[in-house]
Amino acid sequence: MSAGTMAQAEALVAKIAAASHGEREALREALLALALNAPDRTAMRDFLEDKARPLALEARWEIEEVIEAITPPPTPEPAKEEPKKRGLSQSDLVLVYDDPRGLALHRTKVAPERWFLTQVDPRTGQPMTAEVPAAQVAQIKTQLAGSPYWVLGSGGAGA
Repeated sequence: MSAGTMAQAEALVAKIAAASHGEREALREALLALALNAPDRTAMRDFLEDKARPLALEARWEIEEVIEAITPPPTPEPAKEEPKKRGLSQSDLVLVYDDPRGLALHRTKVAPERWFLTQVDPRTGQPMTAEVPAAQVAQIKTQLAGSPYWVLGSGGAGA
């Protein structure tokens, strides 16, 4: 900010501080015009903030209006995208048990400790899949241990 612009701004601030209520509006408009034409609005804003602090409340309000007018609106922060949690697809699952009466067990390829049970809903006839809690996987393996429906090479019954 040039020395001349700073001197003009300081003189207008001093006039606003000494002016009556009716005179402040015209002085504020003159200060606003000067601030809008300043090559460095950030420096002008900082200068005006410093000069406004010791002023009486009514005069400070006039200066703050000028500061608000030359302050650019805040740039919105880009929304942080959370990683999209995609659901599991059939290609993410490995069939480990397939009973033709409508019961199937799958484990995930990425996390083999996660198991899913698919069963036909007797009311709708549609298959329903639900994740098996880790605590129940061993129990299910024990119950189905002698069954001939384990898929060979899937790592199901012996895993």
